[in-house]
Amino acid sequence: MNTAGMNHLDKSIEQNESPNGDDKDLPLRDDIRFLGRMLGDTLREQEGDEAFELVENIRQTAIRFRRDQDPQARQELEVILSRLSDKASLPVVRAFSYFSLLSNIAEDVHHNRRRRIHLRQKSAPQPGGVTLALRRVLKDKEDLSFLEDFFSKALVSPVLTAHPTEVQRRSILDCQLTIQRLLRERAQMEMTPNENRHNEENLRATIQLLWQTRMLRTTRLSVYDEIENGLAYYSYTFLTEIPYIYAKIEDLLELQLKDKAPPVASFLRIGSWIGGDRDGNPFVTDEVMLRAMERQSSVALEFYLEEVRKLGLSMSITDRIVTVSDDVKALVAISPDIVNRSDEPYRRIFVRIGQRLAATNRRLNNQFTSVDATDSIQPYNDSAEFLRDLDIIITSLKQHKSQWIARGSLRNFRRAVDVFGFHLAPLDMRQHSKVHEKVVADLFRLHTPLDHDYLSLSDEARTEWLLEQISNPRAPFASYEQCSELAQSELRILQCAANIQKRFGRAAMPNYIISMTTNIVDVLEVAYLLQEVGLLQAGINPVLHINIIPLFETIADLRSCGDIMDQLFSLPYYRTLLVSRGNVQEVMLGYSDSNKDGGFLTSNWEIYKAEIDLTKIFAKHNVQLRLFHGRGGTVGRGGGPSYQSILAQPPGSVNAQIRLTEQGEVISSKYAEREIGRRNLETLAAATIEATLFGHDTIGENAERYYQAMESLASSSFAAYRNLVYETPGFKEFFLESTSIREMVGLHIGSRPPSRTNSDAIEDLRAIPWVFSWSLSRIMLPGWYGFGHAVEAFIANEQHPGEGLVLLQEMYRNWPFMQTLLSNMDMVLAKTDMGIASRYAELVRNVAVREEIFTRIQEEWKRSKKWLFAVTGNTELLQDNPTLARSIRNRTPYIDPLNHLQVELLHRYRSGEDSPEVKRAIHLTINGVSAGLRNSG
Repeated sequence: MNTAGMNHLDKSIEQNESPNGDDKDLPLRDDIRFLGRMLGDTLREQEGDEAFELVENIRQTAIRFRRDQDPQARQELEVILSRLSDKASLPVVRAFSYFSLLSNIAEDVHHNRRRRIHLRQKSAPQPGGVTLALRRVLKDKEDLSFLEDFFSKALVSPVLTAHPTEVQRRSILDCQLTIQRLLRERAQMEMTPNENRHNEENLRATIQLLWQTRMLRTTRLSVYDEIENGLAYYSYTFLTEIPYIYAKIEDLLELQLKDKAPPVASFLRIGSWIGGDRDGNPFVTDEVMLRAMERQSSVALEFYLEEVRKLGLSMSITDRIVTVSDDVKALVAISPDIVNRSDEPYRRIFVRIGQRLAATNRRLNNQFTSVDATDSIQPYNDSAEFLRDLDIIITSLKQHKSQWIARGSLRNFRRAVDVFGFHLAPLDMRQHSKVHEKVVADLFRLHTPLDHDYLSLSDEARTEWLLEQISNPRAPFASYEQCSELAQSELRILQCAANIQKRFGRAAMPNYIISMTTNIVDVLEVAYLLQEVGLLQAGINPVLHINIIPLFETIADLRSCGDIMDQLFSLPYYRTLLVSRGNVQEVMLGYSDSNKDGGFLTSNWEIYKAEIDLTKIFAKHNVQLRLFHGRGGTVGRGGGPSYQSILAQPPGSVNAQIRLTEQGEVISSKYAEREIGRRNLETLAAATIEATLFGHDTIGENAERYYQAMESLASSSFAAYRNLVYETPGFKEFFLESTSIREMVGLHIGSRPPSRTNSDAIEDLRAIPWVFSWSLSRIMLPGWYGFGHAVEAFIANEQHPGEGLVLLQEMYRNWPFMQTLLSNMDMVLAKTDMGIASRYAELVRNVAVREEIFTRIQEEWKRSKKWLFAVTGNTELLQDNPTLARSIRNRTPYIDPLNHLQVELLHRYRSGEDSPEVKRAIHLTINGVSAGLRNSG
């Protein structure tokens, strides 16, 4: 194979190496070179030498532009790109997209390699793992009863959501995972020359396959597609790695506490919104929601069937050597005989279990399998019955001294069944409060004379009427034909939820989330609708079969959420309903809309304050609080490292229970690869343990001073952000023209429309495409704008020069909230590139608008960096996070050219060149930049 000239593509690695580079990163640089050479070979083979040299020329010029802000490099780039034909642009875009992808793969493999080296050297456990968290607990606590209490009530639940900025196709992800596996083999195995050759050939074949695979979807994702995409991560990671984490916790506790080790309840569970979240998504119907649950159940049962098959093959224990328990003998008596295996009781039992699971799959999901299950085979009533069979086997194994067999794969399998049941994951429902209002108004007309209108009633009158309805048993309406199509659709969905609970169990659909909750009426309306389908049973001892979860999203709603919950808990009947839910009330806090509403700093502070208020209100009413954090992938939507984020929560707000959303490209980067997925899941568990059991007040008597300072900062930041985004003439024009928001519509990247209405007003735009657009143009405005203005105003208002800065520095040293806030902003600023952003700004046709608004953005960016350094004491971005700094250095030579290409293509498209090649190339650049940034929406 001709590899002449391949060295060109290696130079970016050397150019971006840290001058103080540590030898520990040498394998990473070698891997990037190795994969880069293979992709370079593929580019030459498939597109020719001319395409290869063009890619290299663009890359080198883009590096000069970034490194030196060289006007000549800018001009050269514009000339090169303007001369590029529409057709020729496609392989160039694909090349840079795949270089970026391969660099990310090498990073992931390197992280795992470094972690394994750390473990092999038996160094101290790393922060963020359950080992260190539990060792700290066991060392610092004398009375260990609290540990059992923690596990008995704990819940840690990452919740997967469909995301309209997840651009990567499943086929591309499968190639990525194959490359990752092959590269990992090279890192972990001592290969023979022949093995090395086969490995390299497989890598070349996969990269060749990647090159010849279509990057873009040809049609918009349906909700069914999103369901299948979400389910893939159970096979990739969740079904095997979650039981592994439990075994690790159990082993550590047993090692430290021997027979005093407390039982570890299944507190780490995955949740899902995919197929149940219909807020703004008209394509989520009752049929879709039922299909989502059926597919979830099928994935769980198919996994169990395969594991049972493997366990049955391995269980060759004979009753001629061991004496099994009476319970096992009873199961054997009703299990099929196996030719020449009648003395192998466990094999026979597992055959019987497989038959019952197959019958269960047929009953629940109408799924037929290769396992022989005649009509006479009784399906399991529920997963608890299945667990009893497994427990009989495990107990018997231990009795005849086969404890190592009982502790192996069988223990992990039992845990999987306990965690995933027959429904795989709880499926949440979500809908907007205004939709509930319309449905209740329709039903109100059926209750009352025609001269009454629910929508004209005051909140007090609505509350009184709703309480009267839900406090008394009533039969549902016989027909909804007089209701609107919207009401009929919503009621069908609720009836479907009731049927899902009957069919798959209460745990299959336990949560109902109310978007844009603004008062207690919003909660009572949902209670009324649940009563209509039997999910709320009124009477002397009323029972609520589903958690009603208010979601507070805007700045105003976050400020009032404590008062709203206080009013709700003051209703005796609602408190009675809560008793049937274990006296636990979940509240969801929305990071995305609050950020879009008030900016990064204000949003984070208002959420922090809301948690403090809620903790106090819940304590006052003796109700257990569970917080659900609606975080996105980017800092502008509440993203950032999960471990630090959880530890930075106000004292008492975690309390062993936390749920948080996992969205879009973040799901694939966190959970597509097993080892990385396990580490991320373990981090959530460890952070919850530490935040609960070591959740102490780190700022003590300084709280009032710190809070006052943050209030002042948030107020100034809010004013600066609102002034720019909502009060500056021409800002909407600048946003629409300087980003690719309009072109994103054709990318087929999600089932849900990008706006809640047909309006292009910023107020109506969903927070996700809002943040995504700014990320693609490398301005990242939602993750930092307003901070510099706020700090400058705060310091200027202090009576004594320097006093304000000293206070902020003290807050940063002592307060985890401040540390996390600034660390996340540091990360965003490091990914921001005003040089590239200036090229997007040139797309704005109105020169006056462009210059005014972009100048303001640039000035605030400079201010924010200046004051970030002043408060933290750092002198460069990511000074405290060299790993991320290295990662960004490695990626930018491949992401930057994609941005430059996108600007050129947007200019052509908006000038009237709407050829299929131009549209496709634009969408490819959106795909490539998003994948390269890794958390863009």
